This record gives sequence, C-alpha cells and structure tokens, in this order.
Amino acid sequence: MSNLRRFIDIGANLTDLMYMGMYNNSAKHEADLEQVLKRSWDAGLKKIIITGGNLVESEKALNIAKTDERLFTTVGCHPTRCLEFEENPTKYLSDLKETVQKGAGKVVAIGECGLDYDRLQFCPKEIQKKYFELQLDLSKSFNLPLFLHCRNAAEDLIEILHKHPGLHGVVHSFDGTIKEAEQFMEMNFFIGLNGCSLKTSQNLDTVSKLPCDKILLETDCPWCEIRPTHAGFSFINKDNLATSVTKKEKWKPDHMVKGRNEPNNIRQVLDVIASVKKEDPDKLCELIYENTQKLFFANTNN
Repeated sequence: MSNLRRFIDIGANLTDLMYMGMYNNSAKHEADLEQVLKRSWDAGLKKIIITGGNLVESEKALNIAKTDERLFTTVGCHPTRCLEFEENPTKYLSDLKETVQKGAGKVVAIGECGLDYDRLQFCPKEIQKKYFELQLDLSKSFNLPLFLHCRNAAEDLIEILHKHPGLHGVVHSFDGTIKEAEQFMEMNFFIGLNGCSLKTSQNLDTVSKLPCDKILLETDCPWCEIRPTHAGFSFINKDNLATSVTKKEKWKPDHMVKGRNEPNNIRQVLDVIASVKKEDPDKLCELIYENTQKLFFANTNN
C-alpha cells in the first residue's frame, strides 16, 4: 500500500536560491526546480505549500504556485525579517494584503510569521512581537490559517495568541515540549513536524505523545533534512534513503544535491513519526493527509 501514500508538504522554501543553483552567492549548477518537483510528484506528493518569508518572497512564491495546480503558498513576514516593516508599516501590511488578494485560490495561509528568540541579532523581540500581532489581522480579514514560526519563544507566542481568540493554523517546524504543544493544540493549532523536529531523543519523546489527528508533515526544504547524526535517522526506511546524490559541484539533473533537502524527503519524516508512535505508516499517512486538507483546503475545490 505504500505506493498509494498521499503527501502534502506544508512547508517548502522553493524560492530559495539553492533551487536556482546558487549557494552563498556562488553559481554551482543550473536551475533545477523542475527536476526537484518531478521527484516530488513521483514520490507521492499531491500538493506542496511554498513558504513566503517576506513580501518579496511571498510574491515570488505566488508566481511559482501559479505554474502548477498542485502548488500553493503562504504570504507573510518571518520574525527575523520584521525590520522590513519599519520604514512604512502601513504600506508593508497593505502590500502583503494585496498579495493575498492577487493569490485568491493559491494563498492558503498567512505566514511564515511568529517569534524567534534564537536569532535576535536579526530583529529585536519587541519589533518581532509588534509586527507578528499586526499580521494576525490578515488571518482574521481573509479567514486564513496561520503558518507560525516559534523558536525559544513559546511563552510569548501563546500569550499573544490568547489575546486574539478564534485563530487557527499550524506551528511549523515544532521542536518544543509536549506541554507547549498541548497549549497550542488547545487553541486549535496543528503541529508541523520536519527533520528539525526529530533531531534529539527529547524531540522523539515529544512526538510520541502527540495525537495523530493534530500532526502535519513538512520538509522545510532546502533546510531541515534528517541527518545521520540525528536521533530520528535510524528510523528511516532504507528504501526512502536517496541513492542518487551528488555534490553541488558535480550536479546532475537526475540526482539530488548532497545537503540540500527536497520535498520528496517527506517520506523520511513519516517513517520516523510512524516508528516512534508505533503506528501503521500507511494509515498514519492518510490521516495526516486528511488533517492537512482540513486545515488548508476545506473551503476550496483543491
């Protein structure tokens, strides 16, 4: 039955320059997003939600999403980039709103937004909180779920969300405690899991306690691959380990790039979750697919 598994990657950074062959401002190979997507569809991906990290990226993501009926996007500003609001907050918010309107049917969430206290060198706490709260208005205005970022900031994020009851969405790339997860779930939020959620034994213990009907799958590619040093790696089905991999300097169109994650690796995320939760992977995969449909596509024909 495994070949019938249906996946939706809720977080793929397909606007990243790595898919244009650029690494640290250096060109290593030709653009290969087309090949990356082909591998994704072949692996059972039915839909991919591209992550919008700021206004410019959200517009780029929307343009990519319009090229394929299976691609969708979020629109928002990542907490570490919220200084972009400062020059003209009203206009920045208005431009985000306009992008959502232009993407009717393609924009399925507001985000990536939230709080990140691990990288305050990019944006101070108070600025992050101010413009996170501002973006909540977009979620309310368009009745769209939130695609939330939370790094070492659960207490403040939960406090802000409590001030705005009735919101819903997903806390993506979750790496917090089960207590934090329970608080988010009580407020009608799903928990998004990727390789960064499966690094440590503590992470795996948390995942083992999550209810299956609150879990969503993502890769956060090109980041958050499950590496051999991660606690979750040993649970990956060997059939889902890439065999055609090459260094970026020796790129081949039919090979994955070493160290660059892709949506097709979502199969590995399922492997780990099913193993630590002792669930049948086929049944779990279908339940998570339905969870995702319920959150992002319940009111659409997609």
